[in-house]
Amino acid sequence: MSRRRRIYEGKAKVLYEGPEPGTLIQHFKDDATAFNNKKHDVIDGKGVLNNRISEYVFLKLNEIGVPTHFIKRLNMREQLIREVEIIPLEVVVRNVAAGSLSTRLGIEEGTQLPRSIIEFYYKNDQLNDPMVSEEHITAFGWATTQEIDDIIALAIRVNDFLSGLFLGVGIRLVDFKMECGRLWENDMMRIVVADEISPDSCRLWDIKSNDKLDKDRFRRDMGGLVEAYSEVARRLGIISEGERAQPAGPVLVKSEPEK
Repeated sequence: MSRRRRIYEGKAKVLYEGPEPGTLIQHFKDDATAFNNKKHDVIDGKGVLNNRISEYVFLKLNEIGVPTHFIKRLNMREQLIREVEIIPLEVVVRNVAAGSLSTRLGIEEGTQLPRSIIEFYYKNDQLNDPMVSEEHITAFGWATTQEIDDIIALAIRVNDFLSGLFLGVGIRLVDFKMECGRLWENDMMRIVVADEISPDSCRLWDIKSNDKLDKDRFRRDMGGLVEAYSEVARRLGIISEGERAQPAGPVLVKSEPEK
């Protein structure tokens, strides 16, 4: 297998130079991390499932006119995506109290929020991704006021779509994390949804039992992460009943990042 130029490696994915200018190859690893990589494990098949689920979600978003970086899935572990300038913010949309919101505000986990809440976190592992306000974002130049408006509009549309999508298969969308990037096309720029949308970045609960079908199974040492992700994929019709996520596809090739 030929060596490819590695552009960036994160906790769960690797970005390689794409086959054409303006494209990248996004490789999904089996690494599971939590608490800014303080907790780490490798779980066979996780990357395959995240790749397949994220592909499904991004294709659906593209179909309804939500702009994304996604072009196509290449194999079991990789996607062809458009190269974007990532905005250093994690956009969290909350529909039900859980996780840090319950801890910060003392709201019992599982409480339905009076309305969906959008929060921003500065992407910086060394600082543990602190929560920030729109004032911080504009003051430090991470995004303009217009870009924030565009991001919020995208977040609302994605939340509406995902809530309905998962409700239709008996899953409650508790919250999710979204990242955005600037896509440049000649002299024009637009904000698009980037990164991934998968059980790694969503809290998904079974509507009847409240069983967790997301990365909280890893965070909280509950076990059964691949089984939970597989259940999400089966309900969405991505994999068939009894099919297992196989850790197939290209093996991650280590290479030196561009200096």
